[in-house]
Amino acid sequence: MHEAVRERAPVRPALVLDRTETRPRAAVLVLHGGRADGEAPPPRLNAAAARMWPVTRGLLRATEGSGVVMGRVRYRCRGWNGGRADAARDTLRALDELGLLLGRLPVVLVGHSMGGRAALCAAGHDLVSGVVALAPWCPPEDPVLHLEGRRAVLLHGERDRVTDPQATVDFTARARRIGARAGAVLVARGEHTMLRRAVTWQSLTTRTAAALVGAGGLPDVVRQSLLDGTSPVQRA
Repeated sequence: MHEAVRERAPVRPALVLDRTETRPRAAVLVLHGGRADGEAPPPRLNAAAARMWPVTRGLLRATEGSGVVMGRVRYRCRGWNGGRADAARDTLRALDELGLLLGRLPVVLVGHSMGGRAALCAAGHDLVSGVVALAPWCPPEDPVLHLEGRRAVLLHGERDRVTDPQATVDFTARARRIGARAGAVLVARGEHTMLRRAVTWQSLTTRTAAALVGAGGLPDVVRQSLLDGTSPVQRA
């Protein structure tokens, strides 16, 4: 009965727009974190979503007047939920909705924790040109082949105890081997919440995502991590 009721319930759009443009040329979608498991919808007062508001506000300012649409992914469930990968599925839905609304335009995904995993997993979508993953959850079984030709920047605090910075380094190396333009930056003394050294987190995230949609230049440490012939792992 529970499953039947849930199937009949209307499905809300996965795409939430924070800014539209009359002549859009690119878009940024922000993805907040969640839990490993949880079928209930995210709560109205959601700390994981609130954590990404400074990022959204910074990106709205950094891309103002650049023809960049800003939006968020709305999850149906609070958790990843194993092989269902609910957050990644919702991200793909949001990308499809964006494509139907605005046509083909390059999209950069910016996600934290579970949202970082969802962004990386959904990066094979035709619209996605780049990903900025913050303290991402990067299990070794997650694929990387779909990242070929994409740009992926992974930022991780060295003192993170929720998601593993070494797993981020390993994921970056795997992605780079298959042809992704991938780089990782480890934030010294940084933790999962991104509160310690918040200014560094905010600057790196905002400037990197803005640069990936052509609204500025990459931070030097990020640019160095993406260069061929250099170490894909840098420190900030």
